Amino acid sequence: MTEFVLPPAPHASVAVAGTSARFAVRRVFCVGRNYAAHAREMGKDPDREPPFFFTKPADAVFDSGQTIPYPPATADLHHEGELVAALGLGGTNIAEDAALSHVWGYAAGNDLTRRDLQAEAKSMGRPWDLAKGFDNSALCGALHPVSEVGHPEAGAISLSVNGTVRQKGDLAEMIWSLPEVISILSRTVTLAPGDLIYTGTPAGVGALVAGDRCVTEVAGLSPAVFAFAPPAA
Repeated sequence: MTEFVLPPAPHASVAVAGTSARFAVRRVFCVGRNYAAHAREMGKDPDREPPFFFTKPADAVFDSGQTIPYPPATADLHHEGELVAALGLGGTNIAEDAALSHVWGYAAGNDLTRRDLQAEAKSMGRPWDLAKGFDNSALCGALHPVSEVGHPEAGAISLSVNGTVRQKGDLAEMIWSLPEVISILSRTVTLAPGDLIYTGTPAGVGALVAGDRCVTEVAGLSPAVFAFAPPAA
């Protein structure tokens, strides 16, 4: 048995719909600007850029239904509603026509972003890890196994704040399909069971403030819901 100097941290995990079981999370990959309208609202040309990826720590993931503190070091925190794919198989150089067989299930999620920190890092040519990979920055709703929901290659995706819809699109509008994303990503890293892939967000990203309640909905999946604690008195 391995002897650790300090007790190992609890393994990050997400809920599985309809069961008390948990899905152990290994790593979190996110696809940047994967919807054309969102790429344009960020001032980029979606027709000329190859897919790019960034990561979040596994322990940045948190379950639907939680009330969390508003994150520090930001005055411009943005929501990004997304479809999340959870891998049950891994590998390298995965062929597109085999990529979906590596997916265990799907969830609705939210890639929270400290936009002001991201903009500052970009302007200075620095990495923007802390704009994306902070505590409680990766909401993941309950996972639904492929055996129950199939592969949602099309269908409505939306995000609302305090009951007002801000983001609305269709999964079919992705610039790079999930099979393409998995295949391209697997050329750079060895994917493994437990990896989560956040597949990009539609247009309409915007700021959240303390006290807001945010809901991401993807057709056929459980909503991913969270709220920020109200501002301190």
